[in-house]
Amino acid sequence: MSEKIEIKVAHSPDSDDAFMFYALANDKLDTGNLEFTHKLVDIESLNQMALDNPHYEVTALSFHAYAYLSDKYAVLPSGGSMGENYGPMIVAKKDLTIEDLKGMTIAIPGEMTSAYLALKLFLPDCKTVTYDFNKIMDAIEKGEVEAGLIIHEGQVLYESMGFKKIVDLGEWWHERTNGLPLPLGCNGIRKDLGMDTMKEVSRLLKASIQHALDNREDALNYALTFARGMDPKMADKFVGMYVNNLTLDYGADGRKAIQLLLDEGYEKGIIPNKVTVEFID
Repeated sequence: MSEKIEIKVAHSPDSDDAFMFYALANDKLDTGNLEFTHKLVDIESLNQMALDNPHYEVTALSFHAYAYLSDKYAVLPSGGSMGENYGPMIVAKKDLTIEDLKGMTIAIPGEMTSAYLALKLFLPDCKTVTYDFNKIMDAIEKGEVEAGLIIHEGQVLYESMGFKKIVDLGEWWHERTNGLPLPLGCNGIRKDLGMDTMKEVSRLLKASIQHALDNREDALNYALTFARGMDPKMADKFVGMYVNNLTLDYGADGRKAIQLLLDEGYEKGIIPNKVTVEFID
């Protein structure tokens, strides 16, 4: 019997990520000599952990963070988060104009997030302050900031919590790129695993996503245990937004959008180095 190879997988404790990894986390697939263990950490912490020490063999990364990690990590073609005419939103308690935003400090979920990169492309001179992603609406409520950039479940809960959408950066990106999705997150895989192992992990991750899509009810019930503040209907909507055909494979448009986002970030001086995205196919 060949020796087991542990693959530590770090991802966000979100319902969409849980849905994707349902099959791998619950032994629904034959993984051969690969043994998957799961670590749940918020995305900005994962970005920082990868930058400090690339400990996890597979980790969720913001595409913005990947720009600083492309020497250590390649991108798996499955498991990404792409906003198809939707994405991170700037919200407030009252109606604001884009001109209003220019004079405000906007709460953000971290400077390594793709949400922040998109915000800086949209409003290059905006002032920002970092909060935990799940404290941003509280900060607006308390008057600590007037507007905030929300990700994750906030995108489907904000209205019911009394917030107003000022701009959806996914809609903005879709319009200005002739219909491309907004790249948000990917699964990065450590290059030092070697090509054979990277390809096998890639195959199994895609199989896990396909299993969840084929067994939606079971996978959704599992995902509901990670659905912070969402009822089943809302969780189903959120999972549907971020686990779909583009999650199985970015496709030509997805790959084009990823490269374009990073190229624009470089051209605008937000990302210091030009990055060519490396996919494991």
